[in-house]
This record gives sequence, structure tokens and C-alpha cells, in this order.
Amino acid sequence: MSRWWTESVAALGDAVPLPLAALLLLAGALLVALAWYFFPAWVPRRLPRVGRPRLPRLRPPRLRLPRLRLPRLRRPKLRLPRRRRRARPDTSAVPLPAPRSPEPGPALAAGLADRLAAEGRYAEAVRERLREMVRLLVARQLVEPRPGLTVTELTAAVARVRPGVHPTLHAAGAIFSDLWYAQRPATAAHDHRMRDLAADLRRDLAAEGEHR
Repeated sequence: MSRWWTESVAALGDAVPLPLAALLLLAGALLVALAWYFFPAWVPRRLPRVGRPRLPRLRPPRLRLPRLRLPRLRRPKLRLPRRRRRARPDTSAVPLPAPRSPEPGPALAAGLADRLAAEGRYAEAVRERLREMVRLLVARQLVEPRPGLTVTELTAAVARVRPGVHPTLHAAGAIFSDLWYAQRPATAAHDHRMRDLAADLRRDLAAEGEHR
């Protein structure tokens, strides 16, 4: 062992001069001392990992089965017929009931209307009371009797000469139109209201006649 070391040092001394070898040894010792002093700052934090080679995953093919779509059963919709609202008739185009021939007096017409109301025929009683009002206006020469005369024409003609009776005639015409053209059920209240309007018309005409 000592012989091998002696021969190795002699061979190195022949190849490298002794001063250079001492300088190299000193530099190596200095590097080792610095590495020891600054340890572990010079060591990299993350070393490359030598992992196992990743093999590709073998996935079996997915078999997609066809979807069976069943037909949807729709419930039949029951559509009920809608009720049509009856439009309120325009009173301007509603003709007045024609007076009977021969024309009865006011007392006879009122009696006929009362008998119809007593029998429960209120719509006919209302018509007779309106005829009574028209005959009263014709007798006072406030309107000319002609076929096809409407409620609006009657009230407009009377309002020119007797403005005070216009609300009474307008209310009477509205009741008559609702019962006979709008086909609304007639009640005793309609007949009582029409009788009061006829009495108001006679009273208003009599009062205006006295003032004149």
C-alpha cells in the first residue's frame, strides 16, 4: 500500500510540478470549505424528479345504445264555447212602439198596463206605458206621429219645446230598450219605474201648461 502511494506521488510529481500541485490542493480545500460554510444555500430546492414513464391509459370503447323514444300522449283539450256578450243596443236606432188603432184614452191605456203588470207580463206593461207617454205628447202637439220614430228623435224633438221633460223621456226610453232589444228579464221594479216616469211626464206637462 505504501509502495503504491509512493509510486503514485512520484508519477504525479513528474507530470505536475510540486508548487502547482500544492496550489491545486489549496484551491480544492478552499472550495470544500466554502461549500461547507454556505450549505445548504447552494443546493437547489427542487431536484428534478425521475419518475416512472407514464403509460397511456387504455379505455374501453363506450357502447351507446339507441334511445327508444315513446310517442307522447297528449290530452285532448276541452274547449267550452264562449258566451258572447250581447252588445247594448243603441237607443238612437230603437223605434218606438206604434200606438194602437183606435187610440184608447189615457185611463184605458193605464188600465191595460196595470192588468198586464198584474198578470206578470211586465215587458208588455212597460211597452203600454211608453205608448201612453207618446200619445200624451202627440195630444199636446209636441211631436208629430210618424212611423219609425226613434227614442232619440222623440226626446230631441220634445226637448226643443219642453226641455224640462227630456230626462224623463230619456229614462223611459232606456228601460224600454233594455227590455225589448237587449232581451233583459223584466221585473216589477221596471214597471213601477215606468209608471212613475209616466206620472212625472203628465205632471210636468200640466205644470208647464199652467204657467203658460
